[in-house]
Amino acid sequence: MKFQSRLSRSAALAGLCITLVGGFEGLRTVAYSDPVGIPTICFGETRHVRVGDRATPAQCQALLASRLIEFEAGMAACLKPTVPDKTYAALLSFTYNVGMGAFCGSTLVKKANAGDLIGACNELPKWNLAAGIPLPGLTTRRAAERALCLDGLGVPS
Repeated sequence: MKFQSRLSRSAALAGLCITLVGGFEGLRTVAYSDPVGIPTICFGETRHVRVGDRATPAQCQALLASRLIEFEAGMAACLKPTVPDKTYAALLSFTYNVGMGAFCGSTLVKKANAGDLIGACNELPKWNLAAGIPLPGLTTRRAAERALCLDGLGVPS
């Protein structure tokens, strides 16, 4: 079965995901080294980036939109249950940040695929490390993703 992007079919979901990821990642139009030394530009983009590269805000927005669809396809290949939009947005934000391989191999996905969506949401705060060091920004991001994830399930955080 061919992947059908939920982001392409729902403007509200696409807007939520772009706002969520863009807000966490922040816009940087000149590439820099992230806290663990990975060259990064725009809204957290690392693919084919060299420190000093430049992009316009419009280029960054277009890149984020297209990359979210790519990450969504990878996420959808691993995540079996259908989840509500807010939960989906939280999981896509997480996937965009940690990568598809980490997402697909995570306990979070195993719990979700076993039907434990609340347990899956509760895995998010465990992912607040970069190079083994807890980062306050990741701790804040994971708390917000967890809250959104649970809210989508109708569970208070």
